[in-house]
Amino acid sequence: MKAFVRNEGEGEKLWFHGGGVHEWKLTPDESGGTIGMFEDTLERGKSTPLHHHPDSDELVYVLEGELLTHAEGGPCSVGKGGVLFHPRGAPHGFVVTSESARILLIITPATRVAAFYRQASTPGESGAVDFARVGAAAKDTGATVIMGPLPFAKR
Repeated sequence: MKAFVRNEGEGEKLWFHGGGVHEWKLTPDESGGTIGMFEDTLERGKSTPLHHHPDSDELVYVLEGELLTHAEGGPCSVGKGGVLFHPRGAPHGFVVTSESARILLIITPATRVAAFYRQASTPGESGAVDFARVGAAAKDTGATVIMGPLPFAKR
C-alpha cells in the first residue's frame, strides 16, 4: 500500500447495471483489501432490492439529494449530510426520492463486495439496467445476498 491523492473525476467510472455511475475513489487493491470507497451518482426512482452483505460493513454518506431507506426494520428518509451504517448481515436498501442523488459508499473489508460491483458493471457512464446481471454477480461472488423487494416498494 502507498499513500495517494485522488481528486474529483480521477477515479475509475463504472456503469452499475442496477442503475447509477460509480466513481471509485479507493479500490481494495489500493488498500490491501481493507476498505473500498466510491461515489455513486443516481437518478430519481433508482432502487435497490432488500439485501445484505454477509462479510462487509457498509457506510453511506449522502452528498446530495434524498433517499428513502430501509434500515432497522422500517422506512426512513435521509438527506444531504446524512449517514447510513449497515453492519454486515443487516438487511437494507433504498430508493432515490429526489430528482438525483450522490452518495459516498464505504465498504470494509472490500475485496468481495468490490468484486460484486465490478462483475455487475461495465466501464463508462451509461448503459442499460440489467438486474439479471446484478443477480448473477451477487450469486457468483457471495458478497451480496438479495432478499427481495423493499418492503415499501410499489406493488
